[in-house]
Amino acid sequence: MTVVERREVALVDLLDRLLAGGVVVTGDITLRIADVDLVRIDLNALISSVNDQVPSPWGELL
Repeated sequence: MTVVERREVALVDLLDRLLAGGVVVTGDITLRIADVDLVRIDLNALISSVNDQVPSPWGELL
């Protein structure tokens, strides 16, 4: 086993890496009974950190 295979990443480090680069989450959920669609949920989300280089799209709220 090499060093890369044994390397463990803490959850905090993983979240920090994801937020630094940004994450796009997409998905579709459909609840159906007897081939009849009852509920459909479409999910589109962009998760990213906000700093001086990437300002908030809402500006200053306070």
